[in-house]
Amino acid sequence: MIPLSGCTGIQSALDPKGPAASELAWLIWFFTGLCSLIWLAVMIVLIWGLSKRRGDRAEPLDIDEAGDRKATRVVTGAVAATVLMMIVLSLLSYFSNRTIAAIGGQNPVTIKLTGHQWWWEVRYESDQPRRTLTTANEIHIPAGEPVRVVLSSTDVIHSFWVPALHGKKDLIPGFDNELTLKADKPGVYRGQCAEFCGAQHAHMALMVVAEPREAFDGWYNAQLSNARQPETDEQRAGHDLFMNRPCIMCHKIQGTKAAANTGPDLTHLAGRQTIAAGTLHMSRGNLAAWIADPQSVKPGARMPTMNLSGDELNAVVAYLEHLK
Repeated sequence: MIPLSGCTGIQSALDPKGPAASELAWLIWFFTGLCSLIWLAVMIVLIWGLSKRRGDRAEPLDIDEAGDRKATRVVTGAVAATVLMMIVLSLLSYFSNRTIAAIGGQNPVTIKLTGHQWWWEVRYESDQPRRTLTTANEIHIPAGEPVRVVLSSTDVIHSFWVPALHGKKDLIPGFDNELTLKADKPGVYRGQCAEFCGAQHAHMALMVVAEPREAFDGWYNAQLSNARQPETDEQRAGHDLFMNRPCIMCHKIQGTKAAANTGPDLTHLAGRQTIAAGTLHMSRGNLAAWIADPQSVKPGARMPTMNLSGDELNAVVAYLEHLK
């Protein structure tokens, strides 16, 4: 049914794909069902009261003691029922939070997720410095395993929300929050900043890719490698343009002299599903549009417009789409 089409998909809290999201979905349905029953009961009592309305009294000032006592009992019962309902719902919420907080495991993958205006920095922590990995706007996790996500922000308050896997959690400057992500099975789940953080808040998304442990390990090891070397004349020209333009003042490409961290790491840019934090799907045309005029795609973004000729733009795009 069309009215229920929003209850499924890669970004739906009502289509849970992990234990935390399942707990929250159950809570949502219980709250919704109970509140619906309460509303229905109120409507029935209201209709019954209107249908049983008595006529005007002969003496309006006469006191109806029996009626007053009955009304007092009804009001007292309604107040008691309301208080009981609030206690029950509060306890359910409390125990659900305890269940979610208990999700975890031994030596989980740990990710430091940092919010920027308006993109996500994703850093995989490791006891071995050479295996520490930084990427952007896309999180890969092993399916069926808990992943510890530490949340922070460099500018304003953001909020990390992957509805199919977990509830919302704020990223607060100067303070670390954390949650545990766990996907029941492989899949791609869309996340979104859920706290208004500026002009491009709506365009601050990310993808969570849950995959079997073997596929995750393969992806991780591939991400640790240096960027691919250009193979064609056009790619080499694009590489030289990138290294000699302001691009290297903001971005890092591992294995090259580009080593800045103001903007997203581009070492394996073309292997991601989207660019500009979920604003555009990864494609040659979208990459060219983003480089040519980022302000028309995402007004207010920190990336400046590059003054490139047509041939220069094609060369830079050829180099970047080679970075997989």
